[in-house]
Amino acid sequence: MLDKTITKGSRDNKLTRKLVTAVVIPCYREKSKILNVLLKIDSRIDKIIVIDDACPEKTGEYVIKNSIDPRVVVVTHTQNQGVGGATMSGYRKALELNSDIIVKIDGDGQMDTKNISKLITPILKGQADYTKGNRFHSPGNLSTMPKIRLIGNLLLSFASKMSSGYWRIFDPTNGFTAIHGKVLKELPLDKISKDYFFESDMLFRLNITRAVICDIPMKAIYADESSNLKISKILMPFARKHIINFFKRITYNYFIRDFSIASIELVASILLILFGVFFGSQEWLMSSQTGVPATAGTVIIAALPILVGSQLFISFLNFDVNYEPDKPIHDKL
Repeated sequence: MLDKTITKGSRDNKLTRKLVTAVVIPCYREKSKILNVLLKIDSRIDKIIVIDDACPEKTGEYVIKNSIDPRVVVVTHTQNQGVGGATMSGYRKALELNSDIIVKIDGDGQMDTKNISKLITPILKGQADYTKGNRFHSPGNLSTMPKIRLIGNLLLSFASKMSSGYWRIFDPTNGFTAIHGKVLKELPLDKISKDYFFESDMLFRLNITRAVICDIPMKAIYADESSNLKISKILMPFARKHIINFFKRITYNYFIRDFSIASIELVASILLILFGVFFGSQEWLMSSQTGVPATAGTVIIAALPILVGSQLFISFLNFDVNYEPDKPIHDKL
């Protein structure tokens, strides 16, 4: 389902045009695979934007010389900007070409281009603003995934849920995505992370705009390619960035954009837990030094705020889970 039209104007004076769909492909050391990827892209796709991110193999130049597809546009970086920076560059070019839906795939052949239609269908139907692949939907798909990637993605997925506020999606590092052009224009592309964190950072930015995201089941293709993403090296940097985005999201959604009962629950839970831990620690330290057991009243004063605070925090989390955007915004922009 790739064909759809946009109708503008009054009932007596309507202007109808075909939706423009673009595919963005950031490339770095993808020379041996890129032509095969281009050949597999559906003929109903209007634009294909290849981003040569200062590739030492000169992938962009290779595409210009060897691809005869008139839809292909090559953007070449003189300095490497990282996969996130290359993707943002492709997004900007897609917007310049007046693209209505922008799909992002990798140039290494891991993503089945036949899934592009499945990826953009929820956007065309007005059910989502942004869609992404999910390799974890079917247990059978996990047998081909390297174990280190499986474990790393499980950890990163939970961290992403907290930082982005999209509790019902999974596989945040999946780079097979599609976004509506109107929603893309609302995102601060210059502020989105330029490294491999950009997919998770996109989710955080999309939550701030209240965009609806939909997971699309897909199967990853693993062959002889070597991944530049090393889970062991990015876990700690990603964790730090997730924590920063979590506090940004909570501050904006619950104390700047709105102030609700959930905001009060969060503040009260933090104060009560901190009081209980501080008071209990002080009393425990004093008791251990003097050898005099703490009284039942002292224990209750320390434990009760922690228990009440924990219940309030759980209530806040329940509110946050249900606060996930559920109404697409691209028709309103």
